[in-house]
Amino acid sequence: MSKKIRVGLLFGGRSGEHEVSLASASSVLKALNPKKYQVTPIGITRHGQWRVGSSASQRLHEVLERGTPVLPSADPTGPNLVPVDQKRTQPAGPQVDVMFPVLHGTFGEDGTVQGLFELANVPYVGAGVLASAVGMDKDVMKRLFRDAGLPVVKWVCVLRREWERSPESVSRRIKKKLRYPAFVKPANSGSSVGISKARNAKELRAAMNLAAKYDRKIVVEQGLDAREIECSVLGNEHPRASVPGEVVPVNEFYDYEAKYLKEGSELIIPAPLSPKQTRQVRELAVRAFQAVDAAGMARVDFLLDRKTRRIFVNEINTIPGFTSISMYPKLWEASGLAYRKLLDRLIELAFERHRDRIRRAYTLHS
Repeated sequence: MSKKIRVGLLFGGRSGEHEVSLASASSVLKALNPKKYQVTPIGITRHGQWRVGSSASQRLHEVLERGTPVLPSADPTGPNLVPVDQKRTQPAGPQVDVMFPVLHGTFGEDGTVQGLFELANVPYVGAGVLASAVGMDKDVMKRLFRDAGLPVVKWVCVLRREWERSPESVSRRIKKKLRYPAFVKPANSGSSVGISKARNAKELRAAMNLAAKYDRKIVVEQGLDAREIECSVLGNEHPRASVPGEVVPVNEFYDYEAKYLKEGSELIIPAPLSPKQTRQVRELAVRAFQAVDAAGMARVDFLLDRKTRRIFVNEINTIPGFTSISMYPKLWEASGLAYRKLLDRLIELAFERHRDRIRRAYTLHS
């Protein structure tokens, strides 16, 4: 019998998407094949402490509350996890062959934890440091999409300090480039946290103040009367796209409440698009994935203007929602790849990417 692959399932975190992460991780944990994988649940509390569960059967909330306190190691020659033990009597923490981060938002989807994995020379599922950081920063992401020739809506980026120092000047700059309505977002945030729709100057001020609570950069985008289309991408050097799906939000737009708190939002799979539109969405999804040098997985979100029929790339999510009813796995299921097989493929891609990464030379040889 072949040795099981030791998977560290990392969940929780300090972001506003802590609970969403637990829901995703719970689904992943249930679906990973116990005949192939030995799973170690690793939780990060809301305050940033790392906790390790005693077994894969332990409830994730219990891991966060009563798991063994550990510190992640950046030492590629030492243990992956080091118990926090003042008396130094505990043995080394559990070792893993691959990390599977299911951390949405800040301190998980933004390249920070990916940098830790690379310092420790541990294979991990998903995008690397660069793609994760870029995918999290909506301003830099849009700049790369634009430079790659991808269609994006007009936007203005504002620093929080600019807004607080001279809101009137910033409002005039926004009005000069955009028309109402506009969407106001923290540049670095996920799951629609801190996002508002501004229909006039008064609502713009309230929206800017809200977004400024969540990040030092604020993105203001041209609002459209648009359908929301999503497409899943899978792969490393040769990514492929799933069938597209459509989100019909219960609220005016797909905000945090519509995603997680309020019933009624509808996911239509496959999206009711023409064959030409379907091809265009899938092609743009792969191009967006490649534009940020993503790896493993990503979900690319689009806006389809109801009036002009133009399709715009809205954003890329490098650690999308991963519950069994989330759009990313559901789109792959509709494309012929079941949830459990999808997880197998993501772990294979993690090892593939790691093998490619360690081929890199770091010193000059004579």
